[in-house]
Amino acid sequence: MSGLTVSDLTFSIVARDRKTGQLGVAVQSHWFAVGAAVPWVRAGVGAVATQSFTDIVIGSLGLKMMAAGKDAKQTLDSLLQSDRNSEDRQVAIVDSRGSVAVHTGRKCFPNAGHFKGDQFSCQGNLMKNSRVWEAMAESYLANKQLEFPERLIAALEGGQEVGGDIRGKQSACLLVVSEKPLTNEFQGKLVDLRVDDHPDPIRELRRLMRLRRGYDLATSGDILLIEGKSEDAMKAYAKSVEYVPEEDELKYWQAVTLIQIGRVSEGKVLLKRVFKKNRNWLALTRMLADKGLFPNDPKILKDILSSS
Repeated sequence: MSGLTVSDLTFSIVARDRKTGQLGVAVQSHWFAVGAAVPWVRAGVGAVATQSFTDIVIGSLGLKMMAAGKDAKQTLDSLLQSDRNSEDRQVAIVDSRGSVAVHTGRKCFPNAGHFKGDQFSCQGNLMKNSRVWEAMAESYLANKQLEFPERLIAALEGGQEVGGDIRGKQSACLLVVSEKPLTNEFQGKLVDLRVDDHPDPIRELRRLMRLRRGYDLATSGDILLIEGKSEDAMKAYAKSVEYVPEEDELKYWQAVTLIQIGRVSEGKVLLKRVFKKNRNWLALTRMLADKGLFPNDPKILKDILSSS
């Protein structure tokens, strides 16, 4: 291998969700921007975690091999055979059929090891103790009721609870892709979240995932509105605000939509709350009205602006 090598001493999970076929990697490390090197995923192809003394070519080449038809074991065997430093590496792979292959080199820093499960693998090196990867697996298996991305985060939480990285916490990443192979390798990303530097990166990752859910619901509301399904759109908007109650942006567009579909009194109540916290939303409303993107009714507009 001849790619960029970094000291990504870390713990991670690679997995395929049996229910949806989605593929993902979640990782945390006491190293800056772990998400730039360790996790590699491609829709309908597979997921790779390359860590310890990480050669990023392993991730890229591993996905290419699986896209060409190799399974997880064949891919890992090929990667290790061509790597002169394979005993310094830790690599875990899951393919689109759920086959798993994992390698922890003899020269990886202790505590180092892995747990190979049904369509997933948990692994770590330079851990506080040798319980980390098993605790990750236990948490992943115990949280089957969660959606796949949140379940991957739960695995990280399980590893951290028993000690995690012996050096502490700094960065984390969560990548999840769809089950169907796509022509463009950059398509199919369902979740792409990074925490590059934070005192509690897993907690921050979970917060960002909650925001992701809220904004996805808001986007689905926009689509439903375009399709003329205004009631369904409003349900999606309301749910998005439930996920992210602290975010005024989602409340604002929910209110604007309510007014656009004739539910003016409900929209006014929400707008008033948003305007009270930040008057810039009031200025934006005037701009939208000038551009014809807000009900062109002087009475409604005057009533909304004067009541704020």
